[in-house]
Amino acid sequence: MTKKRIVIAICVPVVILIIFLVFPKKESMGVIPKPDTMKRDGKEVFLISDSTKILFNGNSSELQWLGNYLKEIFYSSSGFNLTTKIRDHDKESENSIILKLETKPEKFKNEGYTINISQKKILISAKKGAGLFYGIQTLRQLLYAKLNDSKNKSYKNIALSSLDIKDLPVFGWRGMMLDTCRHYMPVPFIKKFIDHLAMYKLNRFHWHLTEDQGWRIEIKRYPKLSKISAWREETVIGHRRDTPNQYDGKKHGGIYTQDQIKEIIKYAKDRYITIIPEIEMPGHSVAALAAYPEISCTGGPFEVKTIWGVHKDVYCAGKEETFEFIENVLSEVMELFPSKYIHIGGDECPKERWKNCPDCQRRIKDEGLKDENELQSYFVKRIEKFLNSKGKKLIGWDEILEGGLAPDATVMSWRGMEGGVKAAKEGHNVIMSPTSYCYFDYYQGNPKTEPLAIGGMLELKKVYSFEPIPSELSEEEKTHILGGQANLWTEYISTPDHAEYMMFPRIAALAEVLWTRKVLRRWNDFHKRVKTHYKIYRRMGINFRE
Repeated sequence: MTKKRIVIAICVPVVILIIFLVFPKKESMGVIPKPDTMKRDGKEVFLISDSTKILFNGNSSELQWLGNYLKEIFYSSSGFNLTTKIRDHDKESENSIILKLETKPEKFKNEGYTINISQKKILISAKKGAGLFYGIQTLRQLLYAKLNDSKNKSYKNIALSSLDIKDLPVFGWRGMMLDTCRHYMPVPFIKKFIDHLAMYKLNRFHWHLTEDQGWRIEIKRYPKLSKISAWREETVIGHRRDTPNQYDGKKHGGIYTQDQIKEIIKYAKDRYITIIPEIEMPGHSVAALAAYPEISCTGGPFEVKTIWGVHKDVYCAGKEETFEFIENVLSEVMELFPSKYIHIGGDECPKERWKNCPDCQRRIKDEGLKDENELQSYFVKRIEKFLNSKGKKLIGWDEILEGGLAPDATVMSWRGMEGGVKAAKEGHNVIMSPTSYCYFDYYQGNPKTEPLAIGGMLELKKVYSFEPIPSELSEEEKTHILGGQANLWTEYISTPDHAEYMMFPRIAALAEVLWTRKVLRRWNDFHKRVKTHYKIYRRMGINFRE
């Protein structure tokens, strides 16, 4: 071997070793949604161990709850039993995780936060509790990434590299809808669903509670809704398009009592999630008519539907008894839910019964309406006026645009973006939820290898390409786009495991679209990070599509 070759053989490994030591391989941060800014120097590490303290600068119940919540995250994930206490002085900062509400909060947006990790401490700061909660979710992901990288099942300590994060969301409405009418979901899963939203910093849970196939909310004034409307005799097997239809012969249903609903609302509130109830009207109401047929156009009789789809029997828009029933129902709903919004559906309402109903035709004539579309507009506007009188606001699917939009209504655009564009141009607030990007009941891959779904195709990359603000809107009109949400309809989703499979990992893509600035979003970068989350899902016992 020549001297030159010997020198090269010696020097190259030495250079590689120096590069490795000076520029160590960066661990995958794997945070979703991607923070607004994240800087790390790698010069220091903070060691988390059993002796680490969780401190909070104040004696509020909110801070104490956040401290205990973070404590439970550490205990359930790594076995560390950290102590929590009020921070008395700066000297206590060493070997601690500090939750701090800023005394000068002007540098924070309401949901923004910062994280600073140094050798001595981890400091999470925010203007409000929501920001601290989201900072905790980011720290949680950093922690889980380290746990997943380790082969040990027990830990003496966990090292987190020094870094600075400054973060805040793009949209105020970051939501997901769960339909519990087509298939009842037990209370423990509703709470788990809320935890799933919280992990990805989503802050709106749209809860679909009434349908043709089942009524799910206890209304004390109308007990037959719990006894009759909450139960169907059987359920169609396979896809509804399959002919002839076959049925399982098994009674299905369930009701969420008002006490259970209060418990769930409190659970969501603790995680900074607002629950928006949806009480469908004037269509998708056969379950209610099965118990109270007198508020229909024909008088019935009716049975809770056992097959999916749109059904022609709807609330009668011509009878005063109908509005008395709905207002009484909504009054109990508003007593339960603190949300300023109440969703009334308003979608897929066939007009056949109204066209042949003397009461509805009389209403059209008396109110000077042009047709049945304007009758639906009358219906929605009347309900909106009632909600407004109680200090609430109305949300409806984009069909509420037909016949003229109620004055202060918010539109949830699902049939594409067009309804949202129209509403925004008319000065109405909009939540974008188009089927093409946001319907998580669609297939994620080849239907031949996937669980049965309603149809359509929505792959992870397509969800990530969602842009809630249409380019054709003016700057002023864009301010009416509150945000977006995904919808999980459950015609073909009968179990919590299946529901999770349809959510994950698509919920991660939606969350980043709604939280992170567009300029920071890159598919290849996200795809790399989301793969690290598959390990988190396994650790947390979440069913997902890999």
